[in-house]
Amino acid sequence: MAASTLTIRIDNTLKEEASRIVEHYGLDLSSVTRAFFTQIVNTNAIPLSFDYEQPNAESLAAIRETEEMIRSGKGKSYKSGRDLIQAAMA
Repeated sequence: MAASTLTIRIDNTLKEEASRIVEHYGLDLSSVTRAFFTQIVNTNAIPLSFDYEQPNAESLAAIRETEEMIRSGKGKSYKSGRDLIQAAMA
């Protein structure tokens, strides 16, 4: 089997973070890329989920709490995240 080279362009931060994760499993990016391509061929599908992640129970509770605050008129509005953080630290 003849080998070929694949060159891709990705953001440096993405590459560094991905490298850190795969190295945790004792792998490198080349091995993971080969495994990904092999899985595509073996399953005749792209082994990724394009579904939106569903919020966990804690997030759902926070959403319900926020919706109730909006309905009841309680709570406070802020112009920016920075304003919120400054108010919380005061």
